[in-house]
Amino acid sequence: MTLKVYTSLLLLFLVNSVWTRTVRQVYDELDPEHWSHYTSECPQECFCPPSFPNALYCDNKGLKEIPAIPARIWYLYLQNNLIETVSEKPFVNATHLRWINLNKNKITNSGIEAGVLSKLKRLLYLFLEDNELEEVPAPLPVGLEQLRLARNKISRIPEGVFSNLENLTMLDLHQNSLLDSALQSDTFQGLNNLMQLNIAKNSLKKMPLSIPANTLQLFLDNNSIEVIPENYFSAIPKVTFLRLNYNKLSDDGIPPNGFNVSSILDLQLSHNLLTKIPPINAQLEHLHLDHNRIKSVNGTQICPVSIAIAEDYGIYGNTPRLRYLRLDGNEIQPPIPLDIMICFRLLQAVVI
Repeated sequence: MTLKVYTSLLLLFLVNSVWTRTVRQVYDELDPEHWSHYTSECPQECFCPPSFPNALYCDNKGLKEIPAIPARIWYLYLQNNLIETVSEKPFVNATHLRWINLNKNKITNSGIEAGVLSKLKRLLYLFLEDNELEEVPAPLPVGLEQLRLARNKISRIPEGVFSNLENLTMLDLHQNSLLDSALQSDTFQGLNNLMQLNIAKNSLKKMPLSIPANTLQLFLDNNSIEVIPENYFSAIPKVTFLRLNYNKLSDDGIPPNGFNVSSILDLQLSHNLLTKIPPINAQLEHLHLDHNRIKSVNGTQICPVSIAIAEDYGIYGNTPRLRYLRLDGNEIQPPIPLDIMICFRLLQAVVI
């Protein structure tokens, strides 16, 4: 299972660079006699690298409007400008766009012309971080694979906005103004291939409803979540990386086996209100519990198997997989109990 998870994550995080590198290699052999043609097409405010004619760099230019985009462009970089509107006119000929970076501008929902984004049929990556959006823009291109909307003012997600985005693998909504009421049971309906969902740094008090079943990474740091519902993770059986740092979780807010989930490899519960270590699964590899209120650690109690059985396991046996345990910022005094080491034979680092 671990191999499958890491393979999926590799695709999620490295596909951009691999794809871009491949395109660069193809066009590095471009005949120089064609360079003048590409240069003449290039908007005056932007840079068109001759060795990478599919890319248009208009970032950090103080632009207030999007220039006309040549038909050959796949990768469009418009970050760090003063752009307020996204209209259809600049994109009339840009029918091959795969990637648009509009981070760090001044774009509002009213500044996005109706239907302009959905008409970009081949768009796969849309970056709109650090703008002034108050809701998720709609409609969106149906082929999108990544949508990044961090650090806006989003408090509303229009009904059905994600319903046709079955190819979306990453949705980043962190550091916005989302309340529990913004996340309804059907909000994420249609995101059948979502792998990473980031809703950190919002104003949630409850675990979000109906997370897509294929989600591997769920980031909910810096909210005000107090309770994990019973059997919450049974609906997301593939979740592997779970971050709940900087919330208000207490012992009473976690069901007896709330985190005893075989799919979870990395569990982060730092900066909460826990006084004891919650039960974990033998498959867990990384556990972050720093800066809680834990006073002691009892290896016999937290070991996913009995200590007697753990002592009998060889290095190649079915031993618990924990490799990293962080407990600093609590009230625990060294030394580390021997039964911790007996149970977790693969443990490589303990921070206390």
